Amino acid sequence: MTISVPPSARQRTRLWPSGLVVPLGVTIPVASVLASFAVGLLLVVLMGAPLGQALSSFLDGAFGSSYAISVSLNRAAVYSLVGLGFIFANRANLTNVGAEGQIAVGGIAATAVALVPGIADLPLGLSFVVPTLAAMLAGAIWGGIAGVLKARIGTSEVISTLLLSFIAVWLVYWCVQSEHLLRQPMTSAATLPESLPIPETTQLPLVTGDYGAPANLGLPLAFFLAIAVAVVLGYSRFGFQLKAVGFNPLAARRAGFSTRQTIVVAFLVAGAFGGLAGAVMLLGDQYSLKAGFSSGYGYDGLVVGLLARGSTVGVIATALLFGFLRSGGISMEMGAGVPAALVLVIQGLIVVSVSGAAFWLDRRQPAKE
Repeated sequence: MTISVPPSARQRTRLWPSGLVVPLGVTIPVASVLASFAVGLLLVVLMGAPLGQALSSFLDGAFGSSYAISVSLNRAAVYSLVGLGFIFANRANLTNVGAEGQIAVGGIAATAVALVPGIADLPLGLSFVVPTLAAMLAGAIWGGIAGVLKARIGTSEVISTLLLSFIAVWLVYWCVQSEHLLRQPMTSAATLPESLPIPETTQLPLVTGDYGAPANLGLPLAFFLAIAVAVVLGYSRFGFQLKAVGFNPLAARRAGFSTRQTIVVAFLVAGAFGGLAGAVMLLGDQYSLKAGFSSGYGYDGLVVGLLARGSTVGVIATALLFGFLRSGGISMEMGAGVPAALVLVIQGLIVVSVSGAAFWLDRRQPAKE
């Protein structure tokens, strides 16, 4: 008996000798990432750095100890939350590039609420849940501003979210420079411009319970929210509404959907994810507010969302890749003298190669009749 494979299936798969059918949508992006790493290794050689020492330092920084792995996972949690917010808004064809600002206001809110007298004494985990909810609310409001501007007067969300990020970053700077806001009391000229440390009971619990491996609840929370986002986008009426508004706003209005309300809600949710990422950073890792604490996490998370192409699984996978990549790059700079900026080069190569592969795959798909 002969089994024929439809042409469209042959275009999308490769049949390996083992009989394993692997979709091209998986193999080509993976090959693109590996090629980007190969180019990165070539750049290390061209810099004159010892390749073996550079690789050893990279692996030590990313996987060399339980502490290194935990730090990488904590980074991945922040990237995941930002990426989830991005794909949620992007389902309605909206581009949220303001996660950096949403992280910033989320960090401000989480710190301010955690330092309120009495919050640290709340029972049943409320001591860290309340600051986390405050951060989500702050991020939602910050994202909602861009949503209202888009829905009411048609302001480009790319411009509004980007400019709001600059404002939020300067708000952090103001908060940690002013004793009337969050700056710790100055006891000497050496007192740093940062907030007081948050109480221990307001910190996110560690998954391991060991500060030698300080992986916090951020990544398990990101996994849970990834499932929730996948269900909402794929199986709920609101997920269909987001898709309809993004595909054709006029048709969506004729179908009875409120495009303005959908846009605002999409940005509220995306902003809440950004605010939650800020809370995870402050309550789960840094424990005090400092100027520049977000340090580009919002923009890296934006790249995670872009590369995921609407897939929550893709968000988690890319976030893990970037989390370990960033940790390994920092270690490589300290151990082998290779600039950590090389990691940014590799990230850029990954973006270009995966995007190019996605474009090529889309071109290969047969036109639907």
